[in-house]
Amino acid sequence: MRAVIQDELGGPEVLRVAEVERPEPGPTEILVRVHAAGVNPTDWKSRESGGLTGLEPPFTLGWDVSGTVEAVGAGVRLYEPGDEVYGMPRFPHAAGGYGQYVTAPARQFDFKPAALTHVEAAAVPLVGLTAHQALVDNAGVRAGQRVLVHAAAGGVGHLAVQIAKAHGAYVIGTASAGKHEFLRSIGADEAIDYRSEDFAAVLSDLDIVVDPIGGEYAAKSASVLKDGGYLMSVIPGDLPAAEQERVRAGFVLVEPDWSGMRALSALIEAGRLRPHVAETYPLEEVAKAHESLQTGRTTGKIVLTVD
Repeated sequence: MRAVIQDELGGPEVLRVAEVERPEPGPTEILVRVHAAGVNPTDWKSRESGGLTGLEPPFTLGWDVSGTVEAVGAGVRLYEPGDEVYGMPRFPHAAGGYGQYVTAPARQFDFKPAALTHVEAAAVPLVGLTAHQALVDNAGVRAGQRVLVHAAAGGVGHLAVQIAKAHGAYVIGTASAGKHEFLRSIGADEAIDYRSEDFAAVLSDLDIVVDPIGGEYAAKSASVLKDGGYLMSVIPGDLPAAEQERVRAGFVLVEPDWSGMRALSALIEAGRLRPHVAETYPLEEVAKAHESLQTGRTTGKIVLTVD
């Protein structure tokens, strides 16, 4: 099968397409023929450094996939060959999503919503599960709460906005001015231009902040929360001791989750959640996809078309 591999850590130029051995599903696993694979910031960070688990070359990046079940391992009853599925297999361990086939435990996938193409479905799992686990599982978002989403037009952000709205929250998003119309189109109640306005100077008494940026944003984000509010950080940041005592702050590392995937699928089928795909690239142009993602200006997601 064809897959993207890298023989060394480094920039986008280390990525290349090669012929590799096709995996076979073990007990409780399924073999998925990949039609599309999402591209995420964790991908380029892993390409450069080996990522959270210290991947050592050669390896194949990629965790977001959408495709068709090709075969099932012993004991699998959820799916059968021909079923269309999507998911985030094995994260943060190597899954090899940038290839024609992947294997993983069956419950790390869900049936692909009929409302989405494979390209759209591949844009959902990692960022969707991150947003869902932060907002629903950890912060318990509910109707009437005030939620701030940073980088609200980005991968995690644009789905976090929609998930918070689906649960009845009042949602404020930060993004450059040119993306405010997009934020309104996905349900944001307010938009703040981070380039010209200090969100910490105009906001207060919030219930939840979703922060995919980290760094100095952590302390500023905590300052706009009410006592007992939740700061859900996708990238860790340092908080003053006083803020650590006043708010509930946590680093959210997404993990495969069948119940979370089913919740996302239900929102999609109900018309409450829709991924935005900004760009697609064929597998052979994976380096260009990484270069585009690393500009930090992507609205929504970038997806590789695999098969």
